[in-house]
Amino acid sequence: MAGHIQDRWYKTEASADGKPRRVKTDRHGVGMRYRARYIAPDGSERSKSFPDRQKRLAEEWLARIEADMSRGQYLDPAAAKTTFQEYAEKWLESQTSDPNTQASMQSQLRRHAFPKIGPRPLGSFQPGHIREFVGQLETSGLSGSYARVIFSNVRAVLSAAVDDGFLPRNPCAAQTVRPPVVGSRRVVPWEPDRVFAVREAMTERYRTTVDVGAGCGLRQGEILGLAVDALDFDASTMHVTQQLKLSRSKPVFAPPKGGTLRSVPLPRPVADALQAHMERFPPVEITLPWMKLGGPPITKRLLFTSTSDSIVWRGMLNEDHWKPALAAAGVIPPRAKGESYASAREHGMHALRHFFASVLLDAGESIKAVSEYLGHADPGLTLRVYAHLMPDSRHRARKAMEEVFKAQDHKG
Repeated sequence: MAGHIQDRWYKTEASADGKPRRVKTDRHGVGMRYRARYIAPDGSERSKSFPDRQKRLAEEWLARIEADMSRGQYLDPAAAKTTFQEYAEKWLESQTSDPNTQASMQSQLRRHAFPKIGPRPLGSFQPGHIREFVGQLETSGLSGSYARVIFSNVRAVLSAAVDDGFLPRNPCAAQTVRPPVVGSRRVVPWEPDRVFAVREAMTERYRTTVDVGAGCGLRQGEILGLAVDALDFDASTMHVTQQLKLSRSKPVFAPPKGGTLRSVPLPRPVADALQAHMERFPPVEITLPWMKLGGPPITKRLLFTSTSDSIVWRGMLNEDHWKPALAAAGVIPPRAKGESYASAREHGMHALRHFFASVLLDAGESIKAVSEYLGHADPGLTLRVYAHLMPDSRHRARKAMEEVFKAQDHKG
């Protein structure tokens, strides 16, 4: 037994003849009768009280404690009472990841997890509670991918809680728990006519951002952080080594998403557009912290800057230049007087990356190469997003046969 059972209603005393006898205590008949006591692995005493006629339950409880200790699965009852929100907030403070990622995770948990599972004690979590939480996420109107990010954050918190001894196992890892379903809507890439119509409608100062996005597949932050030293015109190569992003609402330079540095082919038309752009709008030296506020200062000669020779804020670029160009090209409705442009999430600058990928895949480029050019850490992600754009075997066979017959006809 891991401890012993104290009977608060009786005590043992020596009788006149020296023999032990049981006598009633001052607490007889009042309150909980039995107190099960044991010494925890940290050397402290723990106990739990049970009512009259429940000694067997007290013994069974101590037996479970002993078994948990022997298996290395002992949980401090006080720790198990800690709520998900209490633990998650302390866990967030201990994270040393990118501050921007940390702030995003904190916001997601506070907005979507704490109101639903925040008050629940960690020791009480069962797979059913997580299945219910997933169902709430799926019916909340959030996109499937965003709901999965929230689920992933909850799973990370509970995994840390397991490591720290707050609960025995992660309920998110149960076989019956499935992440939120991601919608099966396929990427529909822009046709070349739309790309060049939007490019033509862009303000001259930012027109070449379309060339870089569509011709090299860069993300918006990578375009805005593109520096002169990233361009190797002799080797027809662009080196993607940084992006412009926000850390606590302040601009910083940082590695590309996922920390994946890469080099991509620099097509001649894009190179010509960049050289013409630099002649018309000379690059400007910009100094910003690296990775986070207070990080080491880095100076880069940026290709795309504002009219005041400072960085280009995404919000300004999107609202003042990108969306007007979309409207001019007929992609979104014109803006009504005194109102904002309609939401155009599916027509953000990321559409240029989809165009880039679709052109390469249609030309027969391998999914591995396209994944590297896009900066995806896993080619499987690229395949899941763009597999439907790859020419299938029937298309390749038909095209090969058409070429053979076409060549024979020419001989005739």
